[in-house]
Amino acid sequence: MSDLRVSVPAMARASKTLPYRCSECGWTTSKWVGRCGECQAWGSVSEQGSRGVRDVPAQTPETRAVPIATVAAELAERDLTGVSELDRVLGGGLVPGAVILLAGEPGVGKSTLLLEVAARWASSKRRTLYVTGEESPAQVRLRAGRTGGLADELFLAAETDLGTILGHVEELAPGLLVLDSIQTVTTTEADGAAGGVTQVRETTGALVRVAKRTGMAVIIVGHVTKEGTIAGPRTMEHLVDVVLTFEGDRHSGFRMVRATKNRFGPADEVGCFEMTEEGIVEVPDPSGLFTSEHTETVSGTCLTVTMEGRRPLLAEIQALVVPAPPPQNPRRVSQGFENARSTMLTAVLQRRTGIRLADRDIYVSTVGGARIADPSADLACALAIASAATDRPVLGAGGDGRVVAIGEVGLAGELRRVPGLDRRITEAARLGFDTAIVPAERGAEARRRSVRGIRVIECTTLPHALAEALGSPRVA
Repeated sequence: MSDLRVSVPAMARASKTLPYRCSECGWTTSKWVGRCGECQAWGSVSEQGSRGVRDVPAQTPETRAVPIATVAAELAERDLTGVSELDRVLGGGLVPGAVILLAGEPGVGKSTLLLEVAARWASSKRRTLYVTGEESPAQVRLRAGRTGGLADELFLAAETDLGTILGHVEELAPGLLVLDSIQTVTTTEADGAAGGVTQVRETTGALVRVAKRTGMAVIIVGHVTKEGTIAGPRTMEHLVDVVLTFEGDRHSGFRMVRATKNRFGPADEVGCFEMTEEGIVEVPDPSGLFTSEHTETVSGTCLTVTMEGRRPLLAEIQALVVPAPPPQNPRRVSQGFENARSTMLTAVLQRRTGIRLADRDIYVSTVGGARIADPSADLACALAIASAATDRPVLGAGGDGRVVAIGEVGLAGELRRVPGLDRRITEAARLGFDTAIVPAERGAEARRRSVRGIRVIECTTLPHALAEALGSPRVA
């Protein structure tokens, strides 16, 4: 029996923290592995220190803690970047000492946008340092000359060593540092190759410390993985103050900056841009980009108002319904609209309205490369499919086709309310629409009185909405 006894100190030694730890989920192991055994992340396992928290001695702080009311709020006043759409996303401008991470697909225009931001910041006599690790100074100068991004206070450096970059910062004392990109920067204080987990984490942490100490704003460009997520350790997103994603289809000029994290403002705001030959152009009113001009009324099209963050945007959904060849199964194709959702709406239409769709090929698409994930576009998609199947355009009671449809459709054919309906209707009225088909809800009279110049038609079911938009549908 004595041989089986294990002393308490021996158990404590056996339960010590293992030397390798995953930076993503905290999983530990006794030896290094390339892939985490818990979260399956690649390159996230690294060696950690052997000392525990109990071994860290208490030290006398250099600065004393003060009441929060005595802290000067003027030290965090925002400065406008000169790009109003980016200022909107940031919550009103750049906060001194803020660290911003901007990520996006290759070729979407991250470098072009940030060069424009750096040039406008420097044009206000504020010193700016643009550090590039992926291009030569001549290449950046060529792009700046094409987009009009030349300014006396804009300094350019092509560096990949963190120590050298911090040396430039100490010498120039800029108010804004743009680093393109973090995956190219390395430091001798950390192991691993450029773009690795350890290098990215340590370089980001060093830049955050410098920004907080000097009050310099920092914008970091980050790469994305093939899944579309930000490359590198998840701790990098926790270290920075703001995380922005730059979205857009390379075949379309429209671009959108979306905030997914913002310590100094709203995290649901978006900014709209357009890529042109002269560079990035702001689009303060992007509704016209997602609609098409028709010389005459056509079937299979319906407009809706979606919400991108807190901004209402007009979008057009088009549908085409054609007979399927007899030997083949009917096709369901969607572009810019979720395919599973359009398939569900097709089933609801056939079951609840009697429109024949089971043996038809159905194609759904958005105009202008818009990507719609808002459930409020369900009604517009259903009306577009019904309009194409019955060959009756969506004209509404006025008969002129100036109709928007807003609402979520349930499996029972009921129409559900959506958030921000008043703002959507107001945007439709501002753009000249005279009819809005929406779900019925309480407080309708007050809303109907508050919106002038547009007729609000409230419907409870999908057949009711079809009757208002198409009249009595002719089943094909």
